[in-house]
Amino acid sequence: MAVRQERVAVRQERAVRTRQAIVRAAASVFDEYGFEAASVAEILSRASVTKGAMYFHFASKEELARGVLAEQTLHVAVPESGSKAQELVDLTMLVAHGMLHDPILRAGTRLSLDQGAVDFSDANPFGAWGDICARLLAEAQERGEVLPHVNPKETGDFIVGCFTGLQAVSRVASDRQDLGHRISVMWNHVLPSIVPASMLTWIDTGEERIAKVAAAAEAAEAAEAAEAAEAAEAAKATEATEATEAEASKAAEATKAAGE
Repeated sequence: MAVRQERVAVRQERAVRTRQAIVRAAASVFDEYGFEAASVAEILSRASVTKGAMYFHFASKEELARGVLAEQTLHVAVPESGSKAQELVDLTMLVAHGMLHDPILRAGTRLSLDQGAVDFSDANPFGAWGDICARLLAEAQERGEVLPHVNPKETGDFIVGCFTGLQAVSRVASDRQDLGHRISVMWNHVLPSIVPASMLTWIDTGEERIAKVAAAAEAAEAAEAAEAAEAAEAAKATEATEATEAEASKAAEATKAAGE
């Protein structure tokens, strides 16, 4: 029984890794060529998987693109800073960093903005990003870090719109190399209208904060992965012990029955 469960767990883990490889490969192709020009053959080549493996997870190229879009907000985890207003700023810093280093974030933006034969407006991540910003704004408002007149939902959507426009301009102007600077400037204009004046002196909106926040997020992710791996090993050890004890119990019962 334990051996069968272990085999199932191994297959499931392999399937998860294969799916992740396909999504990342597809994201890099969609980012480079757009949805219409992206070829399944190129995606398969970059993922190093068979066509059957891809279609096991995704029924079509369109479904695969929607899979990439669904992953957007899963790739950004903002480290706690003690201030929800700072975490709001840090969120945009992390996404700016991801636009340079994470093909899934870049592909999601391109798929959402490109006007083609397939409409991805129902799957675009802007609403989800707006909700995350609104939640951080509401939490900051409860702490007195955001002014009472600020509407979290409207302001969250506004921030997403500003960011989206800035990254589009930055992509054309510098292949997003100046996106960090543009986001820093954005906050220098936006913050005075949403936070108390006393907070303007210590909320860090500098471009150099991007590297700090990205490093903190990567460290937290590594620690979480290590913890998960340790828990998985502990679970395996427990299962092995239970299996050994069960076998020993059966052997003892058999011996007892034979003696009787």
